[in-house]
Amino acid sequence: MRMKDEWPNAAIWGIGTAVPPFRMEQEDTSRRLVEALAAAGHTDSSRWARRIFKQCGVEKRYTCEPNLLEEAENCRYFRGPELGGGDVPTTSERMGVYKRASVPLAEEAARKALADSGAAAEDITHLITVSCTGQYLPGLDAALIGELGLRPTVARFPLTFLGCAAGLKAISLAKGLVAGQGQAQVLIVCVELCTLHIQPSSGREALYGASFFGDGASACVVGAASGTGRERDGFLLGDERTVLLEGSAGEMVWEVGNHGFDLYLSTAIPRLIGDHVPAEVERLLDGAPKPELWAIHPGGRGIVDELQELFGLSDEQTSASRSILRNYGNMSSATLLFVMAEMKRKLAEEGSAFKEGVALAFGPGVTAEMIRIAYSPAGSLGGKTKNAEAADAYV
Repeated sequence: MRMKDEWPNAAIWGIGTAVPPFRMEQEDTSRRLVEALAAAGHTDSSRWARRIFKQCGVEKRYTCEPNLLEEAENCRYFRGPELGGGDVPTTSERMGVYKRASVPLAEEAARKALADSGAAAEDITHLITVSCTGQYLPGLDAALIGELGLRPTVARFPLTFLGCAAGLKAISLAKGLVAGQGQAQVLIVCVELCTLHIQPSSGREALYGASFFGDGASACVVGAASGTGRERDGFLLGDERTVLLEGSAGEMVWEVGNHGFDLYLSTAIPRLIGDHVPAEVERLLDGAPKPELWAIHPGGRGIVDELQELFGLSDEQTSASRSILRNYGNMSSATLLFVMAEMKRKLAEEGSAFKEGVALAFGPGVTAEMIRIAYSPAGSLGGKTKNAEAADAYV
């Protein structure tokens, strides 16, 4: 347990999430894609796709593109020239969809985070926007100022093309801003429309990516942990660590192609994480005991499996990560806040006392991002609950 002067004075006070209206049921999506592959004569690929869609841990996810719910012969994302079709959406067309769909989704998540935190739009001093699945200028940061009614002088930090680890990187950046400027209120907004980059291909890399990525947005407000008068639960933010895993540059690749962004994910990523991450977590904890809470970005089922085994975690400790993967898929940078929102909901329902934890996410590089967290029950920082004495040791 950390003493008062050892824990940085920053916390996540509100979290909001949002998904687009179109739901992709995994069994149905698999059926349609397998039909497209089989009709084009790619029998081996169709068998492999059926297996990977079943094994990846996803049951449903969401998309901003209704064409992805069409039958195979009418789905432009499933039937390119290689699969006996044509008229594949170009990168320009996909970016047009991204521009139209990203702002309202991001706005919805941001409004929920503001409401959950108790902060007003005019209170926000810094805005961090995060995305790696689309780009345009003026960007998401500028659009959100008008949509949310933020001050035009708000400091803006767009984080782009940092992949799945970017949401946690934004949290670490916000923690530093609050630590340096005690009155800072930082709004983080992540939006990813991953399904726009599904490729009509029989290649295993393309099919693997198509099997578990989904669309979604998440947001949070980071502010001072003490002296705020907030009667809310939240997550205190502690030490963070980032590391580029040695020899991993070619294991996670995301490049701009003529028909969307081309993704390559190596099957060696869980092994790489297993080889390097335990030592990095040990350095982060700096002699502290293994924490109770584990907010793991579910980049894939294999990553969660690997970390659960390495750290001897219970099914309950990984349940939030697996639930988000099962019900939403991997939404890149937006996913970790979905996991933390689910953890927060469960902890509040249980009437949980203070609990320490760690959050982890992984992105291209391969980059590992991690930060120490602690769940703070509502009212505990104001000394108004039975957990006040425990909370006082953290802030």
